[in-house]
Amino acid sequence: MITMKTLDLEAVQAFVLTTDLKSFTRAAELLGTTQSAVSLKIKRLEAALGRRLLERTPRQVKLSADGVAFESAARGLLAAHEQALGAFGRQPRRLVVALSHHLVGGELPWLLRRLHEAAPALVWDVRVVSSREALLALDAGEVEAALVLGHDASRDGGEVVLHEAFGWMALPGFDWAAGEPLRLATQAEPCNVRSMAVAALDEAGVAWREVFVGGGIMTLGAAVLAGLAVAALGRRVAPAGSHDAGPRLGLPALPSREVQLHSQVRDAAGREGLRALCAAIRGA
Repeated sequence: MITMKTLDLEAVQAFVLTTDLKSFTRAAELLGTTQSAVSLKIKRLEAALGRRLLERTPRQVKLSADGVAFESAARGLLAAHEQALGAFGRQPRRLVVALSHHLVGGELPWLLRRLHEAAPALVWDVRVVSSREALLALDAGEVEAALVLGHDASRDGGEVVLHEAFGWMALPGFDWAAGEPLRLATQAEPCNVRSMAVAALDEAGVAWREVFVGGGIMTLGAAVLAGLAVAALGRRVAPAGSHDAGPRLGLPALPSREVQLHSQVRDAAGREGLRALCAAIRGA
């Protein structure tokens, strides 16, 4: 009689997420469990395989040589499992969410991949708009949930997902000549982040002029990377290659803003998807 080993799919999923996020804690957030539970699942997976898959240190988690060899097969196993579940034409759950364009930048492909891995049964319908537009869409029933910057004082009841830190993002070599107005890239009005930024400059007595007006983080990031201007952006989503030039240029500190989730989702699959979304945003 042939005895065949079987692998715990939840443990394989925990391994893949931990590999991607390089963190047991972040993987646990996406899976809706605890760091110790994720660690235990992976230890049991390693025991079943007879191989050490991850190298653990106090500062990082990385693949071992055996982990590198197993990673592709693990992803294939999860994909085959999802395909098997859909063999009988089940109707997928479509989750419609609106995200503030201040919350997503160049990491959006990474974010979408995390969402698919954490909740593969969902069809994600994502609208990237202003926080104001996201809340209006939620009120109109056009979306089921909105993840926004919590600057709308008239809106209560949102779940605080994280606090977004803002900085004056620019290229390391951005030059601001003495006596000249600060070159600024902003979102088109009305935009509360724009209002926050220019109010801080005005209060500090810093002269400024708009040299670029865009719509969305990607366009502002492009203006920053082109060396045209500085832009008030969340540090988490600022374009790679930029840095917070505020201290170097003597600019006033910018306040942080709450990121809030407002939701009308009631079903378990939808709530699981939103939990994965919030964890992915925190881990970006």
